[in-house]
Amino acid sequence: MIFLLLGVLALVIGGCVCVVWAERGGPRWVRVVAALTRGAGELVSSAQKSRGRGGSGDTDDD
Repeated sequence: MIFLLLGVLALVIGGCVCVVWAERGGPRWVRVVAALTRGAGELVSSAQKSRGRGGSGDTDDD
């Protein structure tokens, strides 16, 4: 299990590095990886937002 988590962490860090490198004008493959990383981040963000609006009852909206 720890190796799976370390692998995911390595992918996340690598994606962030590619985003920064692409902003500085990296090669094409870096721009592709950066676009995939941004897209995955937007998917996760939108999933969390829609999950929060679902009214599941476990939110603290005091």
